[in-house]
Amino acid sequence: MPLAAINGDAEVMRWIGDGTTRDLEQTRASVAALERQWEKTGMGLFAVEVLATAELAGLTGLAVPHFLPEIMPAIEIAWRFGQPFWGQGIATEAARAALEFGFVDRGLDRIVAIVQVGNRASERVMQKLGMRLERQTTDPGSGRPVRVYAITRSEYPERGGTHPCGWLLTCSDRPWIRGRWGR
Repeated sequence: MPLAAINGDAEVMRWIGDGTTRDLEQTRASVAALERQWEKTGMGLFAVEVLATAELAGLTGLAVPHFLPEIMPAIEIAWRFGQPFWGQGIATEAARAALEFGFVDRGLDRIVAIVQVGNRASERVMQKLGMRLERQTTDPGSGRPVRVYAITRSEYPERGGTHPCGWLLTCSDRPWIRGRWGR
């Protein structure tokens, strides 16, 4: 399972929760939970593949940020990519497609993004998406400081077109997909 390699990389996971890596069994359990979320809510995380190789680059999509109860109710956009795919603009473009999915396909009015203080790369992605800083607080589970960014449907500029960087969001209920979670 390619996602297990991403989840097992300490450098990737250092900004996720308390920074703990995940093994193959934990990754399988996470994927099963993500699939249940899709079935229950009609939204979740997409696998992001490199078109030329079908290699899993990472994931992006929408989730409920239960770990930060003070901002609830909310829907969060999130992403995680393997190190070979950092610095190529993939996170920004994939997140942009996930925002469009949330606002256009699912009719959401507001989407938040949560970043640990110090994760400048993810914070730049949020800013490129047009998100605005809403507050700084502490993640009660990890004790780490986080910033909450937000964007509303009226603030989000819809963008269409193709993805020239050679990747594809995948999910089993989308017409432009090859539905896979890297199993």
